[in-house]
Amino acid sequence: MKTLKCDLCDHEVQGETFEEWMNALKPHYGEAHADVMKSHSGSEEEMKTQMNKWMSENKARFDAA
Repeated sequence: MKTLKCDLCDHEVQGETFEEWMNALKPHYGEAHADVMKSHSGSEEEMKTQMNKWMSENKARFDAA
């Protein structure tokens, strides 16, 4: 079981796998960081690129923990 902090604050979330950890992080992100999620703008392709970058960075953090 890995415990990592949210990339935007000190909230900690646990998960056995990256997918489990991300699913546990989603409710926190939706409540505490809804403004960040809404601030992403651009075309659908740009938003997809931003999301993929964010997921890749978080996967690297999870794998390194």
